[in-house]
Parts: sequence; structure tokens; C-alpha cells
Amino acid sequence: MITLLNFTIGYGQRILLQDVNAEIADGRLTALIGRNGTGKSTLLRAIAGMNRQYTGEILINGTAIAAMSHEQMARTISIVTTERIRIGGLNCRDVVAAGRAPYTNWIGRLTAADRRAVYEALDAVGMREYADRTIDRMSDGECQRVMIARALAQDTPVILLDEPTSFLDMPTRYELCTLLHDLAAGSGKCILFSTHELDIALNICDSVALIDPPGLTVQPSVEMARSEQLRRLFSLPGKSTEFLSGIM
Repeated sequence: MITLLNFTIGYGQRILLQDVNAEIADGRLTALIGRNGTGKSTLLRAIAGMNRQYTGEILINGTAIAAMSHEQMARTISIVTTERIRIGGLNCRDVVAAGRAPYTNWIGRLTAADRRAVYEALDAVGMREYADRTIDRMSDGECQRVMIARALAQDTPVILLDEPTSFLDMPTRYELCTLLHDLAAGSGKCILFSTHELDIALNICDSVALIDPPGLTVQPSVEMARSEQLRRLFSLPGKSTEFLSGIM
């Protein structure tokens, strides 16, 4: 579980979130939504320990990340960024194996258990048969699956993803987010991802975390779909956001 306590963050003189108290539960897929520039990536980076310029606390399963060592963080939180890896000659198995770094010895040698974790992660995202294929010869959707497999191989209770559906076509977006939903439900992990796709957030995700500066509201998707706050924020005059449900 991710818990924010009296959390405030911004940059320069601008406050993005202020005195936020919120919880993001385990075993659920939660979409982080908000208008452009409201702090979605900033919040994800803070939770991942990549931005410490905040006040208040971020807790993972009751432990403040500020008190965690780098090794503890690596075993607690994994993050999939928007960076697109296209390194010639690097195969998918090796990309996923990088997720085992927090558990390997000082020379990075994989044990039998590490190799088993790599293949289990590839199986979970339906990419085992691509293990030997080089990452530069794969589609964007396939690459995203491999990056999610790397996060799974890292074996953390929390997985963060920043705009994982960017550059993907609509069917692949739904397929990827359905995969994330099934992974959260099946593994009990807390999976939080940022998105601009309201229909995906409301139809596939269990919960939605809505940034409405300087606040953050976390609700079940079915409740968020009826929210006047959501309608106002995304300029949907005269319409209930429930019109988005049942699009698929």
C-alpha cells in the first residue's frame, strides 16, 4: 500500500500538491489522471524515491521511503518510465534479467532462482517465446510488455508506470492495461500508472487517483465515473462521466 501523509510537492514557487492524505491499495490497478502539468510524473518520481523535494511522508506498507536504504527501495518499488529502450543486440531475456539486480551478488551473476524469476516474468506478460529476440526488433507494445516483465522480475510490492500506453494504438492500450489489471489482482501488488485515457481509467482500473491541484482524490472507478469533480476538471459540461462506461 502507498500512503501519502500531509504530502506537499512542487517546483520553484509553484505548489502542485499540498497537504495530501491518501492511500493507494494493494491488489488493485490504480490510474493516476489529471490535466497536463498538474504533477502526475512528479508524484510518481517522488514515490519512486527519485525526487525528495517534498514535505510530509510517503509510506510503503507502513515504512517511510525516506528511511529506506537504496537496496530496500530497489526491493520495494519498481518503475517503468516513458523511456524507449532500443539497444541493438540486447535481447529481451537480458533486459528482464536487469530487474534481478537487487538480488544478485556483487558481480551480478544470476542464480538458478534468478533465471527462474526472469522466465516467470516473461510468462506473466506472454513474452517467453521472445526471450532471445533483440529489443530493437520489437514493436512498441511488445517492448512495453518486456519492460513490465523487468519490473515483475524485480519482485517488488509496488510497481509504478509513467504513461505506459504512450505510442501505442488503441487495441494495444486496452490489452496492456487489462494485463496490468490481471497482474495486480493475481499478485496482490499495488500497481499505479499515469494516463490521459479516461475511458481506460474508468473501465479497466479498480481505482482512480485524480489530481485536482492542490488536491488528490482516490476513489473506486465506479464512484469516480459519477464524480462532478472529474466532469468539471475535464470540461464535460452537461454530461455525466458515466457515458464513458461501456465503451469497450
